[in-house]
Amino acid sequence: MARILIVDDSPSQLEGLKRLVEKLGHQTLTAVDGAAGVEAAKRDKPDLVLMDVVMPNLNGFQATRAISKDPGTSHIPVILVTTKDQETDKVWGMRQGAKAYVTKPVSEADLTKVLGEYLGK
Repeated sequence: MARILIVDDSPSQLEGLKRLVEKLGHQTLTAVDGAAGVEAAKRDKPDLVLMDVVMPNLNGFQATRAISKDPGTSHIPVILVTTKDQETDKVWGMRQGAKAYVTKPVSEADLTKVLGEYLGK
């Protein structure tokens, strides 16, 4: 079982992802914006982060960059989970340090695949 940090400012999206991740047998941690997500990553050292992009305070691109560039958290894979589905968004997200990019709504199959890939299962 992995510890997965879910960062999303939408309560319904956060709850939906939390249910899906827990159904797959993982423990969840949550944060409601990018700044809180960066702090939670530093404090809790999750095995993986699922990061929304469009959020207040610090957007998902900025938070991903902060996590991936910090020596204390750079080992944590960040997966962007967003409604932004343009190729330029994907390229920019990967340049910020994201390991993968999943568009919403997230299917159980997509989530299972990406978690398996980055959690080594």
